[in-house]
Amino acid sequence: MFRLLVKWLLQALALLITANIVPGFRISNFPAALIAVLVIGLLNVTLGALLKLITLPLAILTLGLFFLVINAFILKLAGAVAPGFYVQTWAAALVGALVLALLNMLFSLVLD
Repeated sequence: MFRLLVKWLLQALALLITANIVPGFRISNFPAALIAVLVIGLLNVTLGALLKLITLPLAILTLGLFFLVINAFILKLAGAVAPGFYVQTWAAALVGALVLALLNMLFSLVLD
């Protein structure tokens, strides 16, 4: 349970860092980041899993890079749903998805 809480906080921190790095990626405060992480996780579990299953052949052809496009779509959708979190353009969503993936990979290496 404690590990899950730490992961949630680290992902919110990664979202805040991404908002400071990527132009067009806006988050108002830390509680908004916590809510946005929950929304992104919920969308990833439901819609993201379905989209990744449907587009698996395309992801294989692009060596997995199409999953980055799906993650950008999830971020853009979460920006429309979560209060205090907004992604202005598709380019910001794509760069934000890349930065988030790198930060989450770095945090998971530190956590393990």
